Amino acid sequence: MKRARGSALAPASFEALARVRRTLREQASRPAPQPPNKPKPQADGLLLFRRAVADVVPLPTGNRADISRPRPRPLARQRLRDEQQVLIDALADPWDWDAATATGEELLFARPGVPAAAMRKLRRGGWVTRGELDLHGHTGDEARVALAAFLNRCMKEERRCVRIIHGKGLGSKNRLPVLKHKLRHWLMQREDVLAFCQARAIDGGAGAVIVLLKSASRPETRP
Repeated sequence: MKRARGSALAPASFEALARVRRTLREQASRPAPQPPNKPKPQADGLLLFRRAVADVVPLPTGNRADISRPRPRPLARQRLRDEQQVLIDALADPWDWDAATATGEELLFARPGVPAAAMRKLRRGGWVTRGELDLHGHTGDEARVALAAFLNRCMKEERRCVRIIHGKGLGSKNRLPVLKHKLRHWLMQREDVLAFCQARAIDGGAGAVIVLLKSASRPETRP
């Protein structure tokens, strides 16, 4: 009796099955692959801050330092402007300035109590000039305002001796030194002006005047 075809397996088939079996056993004995590690989420700034101050204890109310700053004192700007305007308005034009322009005398003035030695020193250029004001090209009103502002600044900055250039009037209508004689009158009205005189030739001569001012810190001190 013949054996049915395919009913028996060849030896090679058994070896292949054995290899498959061994492979399955090896795979079963291996540990399962782990998924890749995912990066942990970073804590936000607020969480980190809360962790950092978790042990902080608030200070008692009574131990707090008083760091409040005093408010600046109110500055009366309008009053300062009014006072400045009063100083400017006080330098009024002389009533008889027309007569003064005809004299042509040298500018020279000293308040009572100013020593003669101080005047000689002023006329000889012994005082170092600390400031200068040039009134060339100014009208009478412009020169009056500029002079008041200049002298006020000189008093604040302790400038004792200054030079004011008024010109010789060569460019005026009648070629007369109008500002020169106005300046004389304005300076004589200022309480902070101790003396003034015509500048030396090298300092401007008849076109300039040297002014000696009081000391703002020692108003009663004479030179």
